[in-house]
Amino acid sequence: MITRRFLQFAAAVLALGWIGLAVAAPDVGQAQKQALNIHAIVMFFIFVMMTLGITYWAAQRTKTASDYYSAGGGITGTQNGLAIAGDYMSAATLLGLTSMTYFQGFDGYIYCICFYVGWPFIMFIMAERLRNLGKFTFADITSYRLDQRSVRTVAAIGSLTVVVFYLIAQMVGAGQLIKLLFGLEYWIAVVIVGVLMVIYVTFGGMIATTWVQIIKACLLLGGGTLVMLLAFSQFGFSLETLATKAVENSKKGIALMAPGSFLSDPVTAVSLSLGLMFGTAGLPHILMRFFTVPNAKEARKSVFIATLCVGFFFTVVAIMGLSAITIVGTNPEYFEGGDLAGKLRGGGNMPAMHLAHAVGGNLMLGFLSAVAFATILAVVSGLALAGASAISHDLYANVIRRGQATETEEVRVSKRSSLFLGVLAVLLGIAFEKQNVAFMVGLAFGVAASCNFPVLILSMYWKGLTTRGAIWGSIAGLVSAVLIVVLSKAVWVTVLGNKAPLFPYEQPAIFSMPIAFFFAWLGSTLDNSARAAAEKEAFEDQYVRAQTGFGAAGAASH
Repeated sequence: MITRRFLQFAAAVLALGWIGLAVAAPDVGQAQKQALNIHAIVMFFIFVMMTLGITYWAAQRTKTASDYYSAGGGITGTQNGLAIAGDYMSAATLLGLTSMTYFQGFDGYIYCICFYVGWPFIMFIMAERLRNLGKFTFADITSYRLDQRSVRTVAAIGSLTVVVFYLIAQMVGAGQLIKLLFGLEYWIAVVIVGVLMVIYVTFGGMIATTWVQIIKACLLLGGGTLVMLLAFSQFGFSLETLATKAVENSKKGIALMAPGSFLSDPVTAVSLSLGLMFGTAGLPHILMRFFTVPNAKEARKSVFIATLCVGFFFTVVAIMGLSAITIVGTNPEYFEGGDLAGKLRGGGNMPAMHLAHAVGGNLMLGFLSAVAFATILAVVSGLALAGASAISHDLYANVIRRGQATETEEVRVSKRSSLFLGVLAVLLGIAFEKQNVAFMVGLAFGVAASCNFPVLILSMYWKGLTTRGAIWGSIAGLVSAVLIVVLSKAVWVTVLGNKAPLFPYEQPAIFSMPIAFFFAWLGSTLDNSARAAAEKEAFEDQYVRAQTGFGAAGAASH
């Protein structure tokens, strides 16, 4: 049965791909598209067939709920670290941050650091307790000593909000990226990503998703490093020479190496930094990965490996961005109409791709294009699995069925949920094609930092947290983060077309995080019920398990 369904899905994917080539062919000459990139198409199909083979292999080994949600806890720390890095480093990392460094210089690197600083916090403060207390989702931790049904419901809503907004951004990014790099129609690229995402998650579960993310991380690190070294070699591998040339060839001049527009508004700068740092510690698809390793030691090792990979890649991205200023920015071939004063061909996110072509020709461009698409596939697979787990494990198994659902039922609901999320992601991706969805990434991190992180960290470290406090804090963080973004310029003016924003700042974290912590504290301190007293007393048992891992292995083996 599995073999037949797998072959049917694989045939559908290949058919979609070849239909895409046929539809794209007549439109190659359109200004908004690149010429059909055969190298990229071939490499992409090699990657797809390889990952479909992995999915088939994983499907044979996915027998229990533990296998499906957490790969049976059998992933090593090194493997999980690579998978976490693969899950975290999206196409926006490669294209967006390279572009930001190309245009903004030092400010682009500051932005990279904002994404990075959350990882040491996760490693030293959260990783061990996450592994010792959790089973499949981070709601296992927030509800450990609190009321299961109400806390899991709120946690699942927060998770699904983050997942949906992040999925929309990734799907729209996939469509626009492939439209530029492969010459395919937007909707075809979105459908292909959606179909592959559903296949990986439905048939292979966490095992397939993990290996797709590991392969993607290795390809991204290897491809990016190769492009960086080829570019860096043109400056004698000297950072001083690289920076000097970048300043000479940049329109910004010496200001390229100084803090600029990013720090012009301290409130926005601090709010964005908080959102990116603590949002990373609240992303459900990242937190879920800590339950795939056998013990807390491997969980810490996972974060250490992920931190090394992410930090190294951000350095690669920064050098690529600075190199592109000279190599791409002085070559008329990469500008519309051959005019250096004009716009970059393909749009403002293309410096990384133009740099790959400049140092490695069409072959390198095709490889990096395929890697960018593979990056999106890996990220959306992790998101879909996190969303499906929130629906099946938290809502269905523990809220609706009150813990009485069988493993078979739970996994079946999860697979149906992944199909639903896949269809929803495709439809929303197509619907938001013309919209500016940059705010959705900020909203996803803002909600994660405001709704998920405060309750998660308080549940692990504060004895006084009660069910009422957890619910108040989660709802307050979620509502305030969403409202702030909606009322800001990003949505109120840019999307909804109003003349002026009702709230002056676009980044919510500096406002919504304190609101979440305050309401969590207020709800807990005002709760004098017998249940609240019992929940506070249960913290001692939770503390012992969090520190020692006693009982964690049994929970992971169910």
